[in-house]
Amino acid sequence: MRLVTFVTGRGRPRAGALVERDRRIVDLQAAHRSRYGRAAPRLASVLAIAEGGAAALELARDVVRGAARRTPEALVPRASARLLAPIPQPPQMRDFLCFEKHLVQAFEQARRVRASLAPDPEAALREMQAQGILAVPKTWYERPIYYHPSRFAVIGTEVDVEWPRYSERLDFELEFGCYIGTPGKDIAASDARAHVFGYTIFNDFSARDEQTLEMPGQLGPGKGKDFDGANAMGPCLVTADEIPDPYDLDMVVRVNGEEWGRGNSGAMHWKFEDCIAHVSRSETLHAGEFLGSGTVGDGCGLEHLRFLSPGDVVELEVERIGVLRNRVVRPPSTPAARSAR
Repeated sequence: MRLVTFVTGRGRPRAGALVERDRRIVDLQAAHRSRYGRAAPRLASVLAIAEGGAAALELARDVVRGAARRTPEALVPRASARLLAPIPQPPQMRDFLCFEKHLVQAFEQARRVRASLAPDPEAALREMQAQGILAVPKTWYERPIYYHPSRFAVIGTEVDVEWPRYSERLDFELEFGCYIGTPGKDIAASDARAHVFGYTIFNDFSARDEQTLEMPGQLGPGKGKDFDGANAMGPCLVTADEIPDPYDLDMVVRVNGEEWGRGNSGAMHWKFEDCIAHVSRSETLHAGEFLGSGTVGDGCGLEHLRFLSPGDVVELEVERIGVLRNRVVRPPSTPAARSAR
């Protein structure tokens, strides 16, 4: 199934499933109420379905199968709805660095940018390379590493991302990720796939100039990643049974319709199974938690030294999932800024 959280008019968010080539949405709760005369708590939200396990998923499938014939009143035109992130506030988020090519290229460009500020850029570049400055750390090859994105900064597709006021270099990240279904602790990598509920696309917007200043502090990207709307997710959550092989998906990013980069999920050095096994050591993973893949090689502007401009529309497309589309916009002027003019 292709699960969504959607809103119509001024209504409250509801759980739905895309049907008819994503042209319509089955309102799961409305379909169940119309068919059985009562609400179904397990269909109250996409998170509730994930928490409900196999029984909740089968109940959702049941109401979707009969919707067109038995409950047509529960079908909503996709064009009349607004999609939120599949799980608007995941219980927890972790974003990994699973693609080696991205790291190698991003560090190389970061070295070039820093060297360009030196009196002798070529000499500075050689010195940084010799000293291993801005090189892929040895730790990355030893374990899957991650940071915690803000779950309060999650938005859905077709939502504008407000440019952080403190940044001049805004970037995108072509990623996808998985949601946990079955909770677990000390999960073996060989058993981890059974704990995956589904997949979605993830755009980890980044203020690169701020990130460059914060990373030397060795506590993570900080305000390089944390600002309202930084974590775009969607357009839907595709359940795991619909993607039997998550490591053979083409991934493409376009800015204003122009392709800026592409890759394939098969290039992941660390698989989701590795990430789940690593995180769950002495720690329980809960239903609805999200694990991001990190950026695929060629999947961000930094790798090409091309950055976004206000008004740009970023589209991330991942095979079998869909297209996540967001526009970046300058924030409105504050009263203080207007009075200073």
